Amino acid sequence: MFIDSHCHLDFPEFQSRLPEVLANMKASQVSNALCVSVDLPDFPNVLKLAQEHSHLYASVGVHPDYEDTPEPSYDFLVETALKHPKIIAIGETGLDYYRMGDRSYESMEWQRERFRTHIRAAIACKKPLIIHTRSASEDTIRILKEEGADQIGGVMHCFTESLEMAKAAMDMGFYISFSGIVTFKSAKELQATCKEVPLDRMLIETDSPYLAPIPYRGKINEPAWVAKVGQFIANLKGIPIEELAERTSNNFFQCFHIDRSYS
Repeated sequence: MFIDSHCHLDFPEFQSRLPEVLANMKASQVSNALCVSVDLPDFPNVLKLAQEHSHLYASVGVHPDYEDTPEPSYDFLVETALKHPKIIAIGETGLDYYRMGDRSYESMEWQRERFRTHIRAAIACKKPLIIHTRSASEDTIRILKEEGADQIGGVMHCFTESLEMAKAAMDMGFYISFSGIVTFKSAKELQATCKEVPLDRMLIETDSPYLAPIPYRGKINEPAWVAKVGQFIANLKGIPIEELAERTSNNFFQCFHIDRSYS
């Protein structure tokens, strides 16, 4: 069985076909999925999905790309995460300088402060972090270290950065999660990094509805297709698909502190 460690089933692309998407998961042997929060207005829909479906989980947090949105407070994140058992993580959070454009480094301080708030909340409620990082590797690692994120760990989601960054994150107890990007023909450097990441520190994901893997690239992605990510990585590493599926599924339950007997 596979697990999609990061998806967005609350997004509009799935509203009219959720039963079909869940059925496709089952048919593709995808046993569980983590529905990840990106902002506070839509968070209730994320939580509702997890509460209504035993095999779905939720996170709480605000994505670094969402600037004009209600800001999450430390108290809200901690209290919400502790109140709802189906919330298994804080995030997604992190830093994204990719769209900074002509803006100054100082103008992105709001991202760095939001990131610190999420880390502090995760430590307080003992929930792992879901980290988004793009064009901000140095600051991401620096802030994680400064805030003591090694106390709680988590996952570097949809990883596309360097092997050096992956190693720095793993040294702090983080898992490295690969999405459909790793299947792209242009992703040679990422594939080389993936080969070096040990199986006991690896997760797989779709980030659906985005980033559909080969052979579905360009289509609306869905959790069922995490099996294609797994198959590609198994071939890349020269191991049986069954081993990749079992190891990454075990890692998911370990990363998010889930008793597998109740999953």
